[in-house]
Amino acid sequence: MKKVLITLMTIFSVASAVFVATPATEVKAATPVLQQGDQYGHVWDAQNRLKQLGLYKGELDGLFGPLTEQAVIDFQRSRGLIVDGIIGSNTWKALRNDTFTKNEIQMLAQVIHGEARGEPYKGKVAVAAVVLNRLHHEDFPNSIKGIIFESRAFTAVQDKQYYLTPNNESYKAAYAAIKGWDPTQNATFYFNPKTATSDWIWTREQIKQIGKHVFAK
Repeated sequence: MKKVLITLMTIFSVASAVFVATPATEVKAATPVLQQGDQYGHVWDAQNRLKQLGLYKGELDGLFGPLTEQAVIDFQRSRGLIVDGIIGSNTWKALRNDTFTKNEIQMLAQVIHGEARGEPYKGKVAVAAVVLNRLHHEDFPNSIKGIIFESRAFTAVQDKQYYLTPNNESYKAAYAAIKGWDPTQNATFYFNPKTATSDWIWTREQIKQIGKHVFAK
C-alpha cells in the first residue's frame, strides 16, 4: 500500500508540474523575442505594426533584416525603451498598445466609410480619431470591436452601412489616425446637428465642426 501511495504521489507531482508549466510556455510562444535573422509569422506582424506608424519602409516579407531592425530602433527610441533593435516583451507591449491587427484596421476603415464617406478627408480622419480616443477612455470598451459594436454607438452599424466595402481614402484615413493625427482635439463624440435627435448629445462640450459633424467630449 505504501509503495502504491508513493507511486501515485509521484505521478501527481509530475502531472502538476506539466500543468503549471504549460501556460508559461504558451505565453512565451505567443510573444517571441525577435531579432535580425528571424523570419515569418511574428516578424510579419511586427513589420505590419511598424509600418502603421510610418517607421518601417520595406516590404511586408516576414524577414527581420536591417530595415526592420532600424524601424524597431526608431520605435524604441521614440517610446523611451531600451534601444537594442530587438523585439522583447516590453517592445511588444508598447507596439501592441500603439498599433492594430489587420482585422481591427479593416473594422476602422469600415466605420469610417459607413459614417463619413461623404465627408472631406479631414472629417474621415476625425471619425477614426474619435474611435481611437474612446479606446483610451475609461468610459468606453477597451477594444476596437467593442467600441464599434457598442449598443447605439454608431449609426452606420445600426443601418448596416458599416458593411459596405471601404474605399482607399477610408483606409488612408484609418492609418493617418493610427499615426497620431487627431483633428478633433481629443473628442469622444460627434454628431450631425441637422439630423441629431438626441437631446443628450447637445449637452456635451463642443470642440469644433469638421464637415457636417460637430465633435465633442
